[in-house]
Amino acid sequence: MQTGFQSRRAIGILGGSFDPAHAGHLHISKAALRVFGLREVWWLMSPGNPLKARGPAELGRRIAAAEALIDTPRIKVSDFEARAGSHYTAETLALLTRAYPRERFVWLMGADNLAQFHRWQNWEDILARVPVGVFARPGDRQAALNSKTARIYRHARLKGRRARLLAQAEAPAWAFVSLSMRNVSSSAIRAAGGWQSG
Repeated sequence: MQTGFQSRRAIGILGGSFDPAHAGHLHISKAALRVFGLREVWWLMSPGNPLKARGPAELGRRIAAAEALIDTPRIKVSDFEARAGSHYTAETLALLTRAYPRERFVWLMGADNLAQFHRWQNWEDILARVPVGVFARPGDRQAALNSKTARIYRHARLKGRRARLLAQAEAPAWAFVSLSMRNVSSSAIRAAGGWQSG
């Protein structure tokens, strides 16, 4: 039996409230499958964001809307965070890696999150546990690359073609990918009245 990173399924984790899920989430997920050579991407649906005062729509409704949007079996919706009772990414990833020891996880996020990543609870634990794939959104590139996290962990960045090795890299490791992003956001959809939160 094979051992080591290469024999384990590489799975991207895109976390968030998905309130609601939209074409931008799908676009990033499909790019992550291709760029990082992932087997699957899991949309980790959070019960609520501790940094936001107002709660999202009911979890079951958000899951149903996300599943209706997905058009490939390689992207799946997960309520793991709600079932595990965790509220912060570092805690969730610790539980996730324990629950799925045969999987190899890569945390996925937009460049806007990298810019303020150092404000996340136990953010260094996240970087120590899993590789991180960052996708650049319009206007977020410089703020992200000049962020505290990017400066402290510049030695761990996989640049250029090396970004394709992210899923097999030992943490800490991160890659920054420029991507033509979809001009859509959950907040804009809610503001336009296309979705009612809780």
